[in-house]
Amino acid sequence: MLFLVVFAAKYLYLVVILAAIIVVGKMERHRRKQLLFLGMISLPLTFIVARLAGYLFDDPRPFVLGNFTPLIDHAADNGFPSDHTLLTSAIAFLVLAFEKKMGLWLLLLSAIVGLARIASGVHHIIDSAGAMVISGAVLVAILSLRKKSAPPLLRRRLR
Repeated sequence: MLFLVVFAAKYLYLVVILAAIIVVGKMERHRRKQLLFLGMISLPLTFIVARLAGYLFDDPRPFVLGNFTPLIDHAADNGFPSDHTLLTSAIAFLVLAFEKKMGLWLLLLSAIVGLARIASGVHHIIDSAGAMVISGAVLVAILSLRKKSAPPLLRRRLR
C-alpha cells in the first residue's frame, strides 16, 4: 500500500500527461488545434494564478508543522497550491472540455495524485483542493470569455 501512495504522489502525474497526449493525438485535426490553442492560454494562466494564490496564502507543509519525515523528499516551502495536482487537474479539465469520458478519468487520476500527496505528508487537503479549484476556475473563466469558440461540450453549459 505504501508503494502505491509513493508512486501516485511522485509519478502518477506522468500517466496523466501521457494519457492526455494520446487523447489529443487521436482527435480530429480541428478539435486538436482548438484544444492546443486553449491549452497554450489556460496552462500558463493557471500557473500564474496559482503562483499569485501561493503568495497570498502561506500554508506550511504538514511535515514541517508536525515535525515528521514525509514519505517522499520535499523542500520545506509553501505547500499551497499543490503543483502536481494543479498540473494534472489543469490537463484533466482541458481534456474534459473536449472529451467528457476521458476528462472525467483524468480528473479522477488528478484527485488520486492530490490524495497521495496528502497521504505522503507533503500537502494538506486545502493545497490539493485549491489546486483543482484554481485550474477549473481558470479554464471556465477563459471559456466564458470566448463562448463562441468554446468546444461544443461546454458551449451548452456556458449559456
